Amino acid sequence: MIVKKQKSGCLSGLCRWYIYAIHGLLCEILFTATWDYVTTSCWKLRGVSSIWAIFIYGTAIFIMEKMYLYLEEKYHLLYRCLVYTLWIFIWEFFTGFLLTTFNSCPWDYSHFSGNLMGLITLEYVVPWYFGCMIAEQFVIKNTLRLKFIPEGQKSALENNTRI
Repeated sequence: MIVKKQKSGCLSGLCRWYIYAIHGLLCEILFTATWDYVTTSCWKLRGVSSIWAIFIYGTAIFIMEKMYLYLEEKYHLLYRCLVYTLWIFIWEFFTGFLLTTFNSCPWDYSHFSGNLMGLITLEYVVPWYFGCMIAEQFVIKNTLRLKFIPEGQKSALENNTRI
């Protein structure tokens, strides 16, 4: 299914960025809770994140949206996810490096093998790859389909018509 950007009533860039930011924050909390359970068998399922994650994920996925719109008709999903994963590693390194200069980086991968300056680790390639696939297939595609319906105008669902 090819999703084209709607001209009338589509969500603004800021609204889409917000959806992406909240999605990324929630995914990080779920991932860290799951990781905590796998490593400790603790059923408290405590997931953690940082307020910085809102900006980091919102911007990363917003740029992935732009990549998706450019790459979607030209390249297969598996290749696009490789590009997205590379983008995520570049963005995570850049934002981590910037935050480290202010002693504010909330993550440290120094204890992982395959880490670069403790800011990224190759051990997360597979989770990021599948996370990018989920982001494109479910979050980006559906966010691009969302649109505002002006007050007083009935939606296709209210009119019992097909969208």
